[in-house]
Amino acid sequence: MTDRTKSQVVVFAAALLLWLLLTASLAWQELLVGTVVALTVALATRDPGGFFAALRFEPLAPFHALRFLGTFLVALVRANLDMARRVLTPALPIRPSVVKVRTGLESELGRLLLANSITLTPGTLAVDMEGGELLIHWVDCPPGTDMEDATRDIAAGFERHLAGFVR
Repeated sequence: MTDRTKSQVVVFAAALLLWLLLTASLAWQELLVGTVVALTVALATRDPGGFFAALRFEPLAPFHALRFLGTFLVALVRANLDMARRVLTPALPIRPSVVKVRTGLESELGRLLLANSITLTPGTLAVDMEGGELLIHWVDCPPGTDMEDATRDIAAGFERHLAGFVR
C-alpha cells in the first residue's frame, strides 16, 4: 500500500468515525450516508505525499501514540502545578527567555504535533518553526541554557514518543 493510499484510508476512517460520533447512531441509513460523506472527504483531500502520509503504519505505532499521550498528560499536570505554584508564590523567581529547540522529526505533521504539545504545556509557547528548529518562549529558563539543554528539557520526552508513530 502506498503512502498516498494509506493517507486516504486514514482520512476516510477519521471522517467516518467523526460522522458516527456526531450522529450517535448505527442505523444503516446513517452508516450509508456517513460512508458516502467520508469517501467524498477522502477523495476531496487527496494529495500525493499529503499531511497524513507522515504517519507510520507499523504494529507498534498505536503503542507509541498511547505512550505519547501518557507522557503529554504527565507533563501537562506537572507544568500546571508548577505554574500554579509560581502564581500563588510571587516570590518565586521567573526567568523568561526565548530558546531554540532542535527536532529530528522530518515531517510537518511531526513538527506540528511537537510544537502544539509544547504550546499546550503551561510555561512554554512555540513561537516560530523553521526547518528542524523551534523557537520557544520559556517562562523559567535556567541560566546558561544552550540549545541541547533546552531540547532535552522541553522537547525530548515528547519527541521520543512522537517518532514512534510519525516521521
